[in-house]
Amino acid sequence: MHYSPIALFIYNRPEHTRRTLESLMRCDHFSLSPLYIFCDGAKDANDKSRVEGARAVARSLAGSRAEYVESGANQGLADSIIAGVSRLCRDHGRVIVVEDDLLVSGHFLGFLNEALIRYENEAKVAQVSAYMFPVEGFAQRTEAFFLPFTSSWGGATWKRAWDLFDGRASGWEAVRGDEGLRRRFNLEGAYDYYSLMKRQMSGAIDSWAIRWYWSVFRAGGLTLFPPRTLVRNIGFDGSGTHGWRSAKYLLGEELPEQRAGVRFPGTIAVDEEAFAQVRQKLRAAHHRPLHR
Repeated sequence: MHYSPIALFIYNRPEHTRRTLESLMRCDHFSLSPLYIFCDGAKDANDKSRVEGARAVARSLAGSRAEYVESGANQGLADSIIAGVSRLCRDHGRVIVVEDDLLVSGHFLGFLNEALIRYENEAKVAQVSAYMFPVEGFAQRTEAFFLPFTSSWGGATWKRAWDLFDGRASGWEAVRGDEGLRRRFNLEGAYDYYSLMKRQMSGAIDSWAIRWYWSVFRAGGLTLFPPRTLVRNIGFDGSGTHGWRSAKYLLGEELPEQRAGVRFPGTIAVDEEAFAQVRQKLRAAHHRPLHR
């Protein structure tokens, strides 16, 4: 198997960095995977000691096993991730992306590497996600499936797909004027991605993820999702850059033990039944219809 490079993005949370890196180190195939640890520079003097603490934790655990890319200046989370993913896609042709607020399953790397190999030359497949919403109906499911949106909670992509990334989100205004397009972008009304895009383009937030989703959506790309999540987000504790009011409904209680040997779909098309169940979960998490 060709083992893809791992890009781990850390910043100013030493304990989160420790937990994330320790979970990665317990993964199958970790010792065979190139590891790059990217750390942004401190925003100010108050952040400096925490940034240095996170870097020290990473070095104490990974040692010479990793290559460290430590910025002297603060780029911001979005620019840091964009630069790191672009570099590894350019140098290796593919990348596995992990942020410092994720705990990963032992089968995290195995699933992503197998999918990266299987769909390497399938232009319609833009991303492999490690996250899956805690949908009760998927508990016994053993086959992965395709959905028409991306995920930022751990995943992987190829250079051919990342080349689609448009940091300017060109053409996003079309969503504003076309009700049908806006509804598709909002997953048939299940989640208000359009409002996130408006906030991004007005400068209210700085998100690489919403621009990645727009880039993939515009190209008609798909993401492969596992039937049960391979990651758990531990960042919604007030320590992170971004928060999400509905996150507690979408995290699940614990990281489930994922069975090895997940089957891959033979047809590259949206699994409409699974998509409907995911949309239902998203609507329940938000408790109210989305604004147009």
